[in-house]
Amino acid sequence: MINKLAASELVLNEDGSVYHLNLLPEDLAPKVILVGDPDRVPKVSKYFDNIEVRKNKREFYTHTGTLRGERITVMSTGIGTENIDIVMNELDALVNLDLKAKEFRSEHQSLELFRLGTCGSVNPDIEVDNMLVTRNVVGLDGLLHFYQDYSFENEFSRNFLAKFPYDQIKPMLYFADWAEDISGYYADAKYHGNTATFPGFYAPQGRQLRLKALDDQFLETLNELGVSNFEMETSAIYGLAKLLGHKALTVNCVIANRRRGEFSADHQKSEANMIEWVLERIIK
Repeated sequence: MINKLAASELVLNEDGSVYHLNLLPEDLAPKVILVGDPDRVPKVSKYFDNIEVRKNKREFYTHTGTLRGERITVMSTGIGTENIDIVMNELDALVNLDLKAKEFRSEHQSLELFRLGTCGSVNPDIEVDNMLVTRNVVGLDGLLHFYQDYSFENEFSRNFLAKFPYDQIKPMLYFADWAEDISGYYADAKYHGNTATFPGFYAPQGRQLRLKALDDQFLETLNELGVSNFEMETSAIYGLAKLLGHKALTVNCVIANRRRGEFSADHQKSEANMIEWVLERIIK
């Protein structure tokens, strides 16, 4: 393996920070909360005892501070697995690469990554405004197929692949699961389930405006295959965390039950409840 990275591979800003996240290694805490919406970052960091770092570039906003004596970071990722590809690789670079020498560090550092998101449910029995922790995830976006050495198989993935009826989508599928050794943080969540990560908001999620979706029963089919909810980031977070040696957990607030046609009456309140619930558990 080549240990020295070319400038075109590890792109840095003039101040030496990683290109997209605009962060230096000292800006990052060992525990990182990942949210999609930049506006959600201050909704999390307002609970911190202090904030020492406030940085942003494009859709990537970061606050780092302390809570109950422990250092913690919250960062926005924007929407989609293509953004997660940037976030995960640059977070890893901050802790496992010498940015000045552009070399791999001899000792590996593992981050704890906590996605806080919102999702829709395809299971009619899951109640809106509750939290769901992702145990298994299937990605329908194809991202992990661009990386060497990624392989994951378990009972959920085998059953899903055996019954998945859409041949044109099947080659894009990949699977991952949570970091079981830190899953105890969320042991008391009301729901633990299997998540599908989609590469879009409209047809991939069964919505039809002027363009028709592949199958108007797509969400029902996913539920029959064991999927409980869907969103747009977790497969890349879980998959890249496994490749890079980090630990990741996702909890989503269920703001819509698509099978019942229900939407949260006050998703802002549900979101605040999720943030408080997570912070109480990951920072004792």
